Amino acid sequence: MRIFFIIFLSLVTYTTSAQVKLLTLNDLDKRIANGRDTTYVINFWATWCSPCVAELPNFEKLRLANLNKSVKVLLISLDFKSKLQKDVIPFVQKNVIKAEVFLLNESNQQQAVERINKNWSGAIPATLFVNKKVRRFYEKQFTEVDLKNTLLNLK
Repeated sequence: MRIFFIIFLSLVTYTTSAQVKLLTLNDLDKRIANGRDTTYVINFWATWCSPCVAELPNFEKLRLANLNKSVKVLLISLDFKSKLQKDVIPFVQKNVIKAEVFLLNESNQQQAVERINKNWSGAIPATLFVNKKVRRFYEKQFTEVDLKNTLLNLK
C-alpha cells in the first residue's frame, strides 16, 4: 500500500509540473505559424500581479466557451524562472487553471517585451490576440465581456 501511495504521489507531482512548461518567444512564434486558422489569445501575467490574478478566471471562461472553435488561450507567466516550482506551479494547481500555462524562458526580458510589441511598456496584465491575419496587443486588464467582444471583433 505504501508503494502505491508513493507512485500515486509521484504521478500527481509529475502531472502538476507538466502543466507549466518553459516557453521561448521562438517557440511561441513557431506555434502561431503552425496554427493555420487558429486565433491565439495570449495573456502575459505573473503570480504577484493582483490585476493579472483577478482576470485569469475570465480567460478560463473564454477558453471553455471556445473549446470547439479554432481559439487557443495561452497564459504566459512573467515570473522569474526560479519561481516556477515554488510559486507558479502551486498557483496554477491551487486555482485549477486548465488553460495552457507557460513560463517565459527568455534571458533578456526587455528584449522580449519589445519583440512581443514595440509599444509595450512592460506593464502587466497584457494580452495579445493573434492569427494569420491580425495581431492586436492590449496593455490592460480584461473583463469577461471585453474578452468576448475583442475576440468577436477580430478582422
